[in-house]
Amino acid sequence: MDWSLLIIGIGLALFIEGVAYALLPSGMKALLIAMLEQPAAKLRRMGLTMAAIGVAIVWLVRSV
Repeated sequence: MDWSLLIIGIGLALFIEGVAYALLPSGMKALLIAMLEQPAAKLRRMGLTMAAIGVAIVWLVRSV
């Protein structure tokens, strides 16, 4: 397994998160507050959906 690809992916995710907090701190706080008000089941579905989309993107890119 090529671990460098995994490390690049983690680094990219951290970069995107960091930029969001750096450029829109008030918006991120509002988003977190809104997430606290959501039921756990809805957050779980949203997380699984995003994970599935991520896997699909990686699969599509790697298969080309």
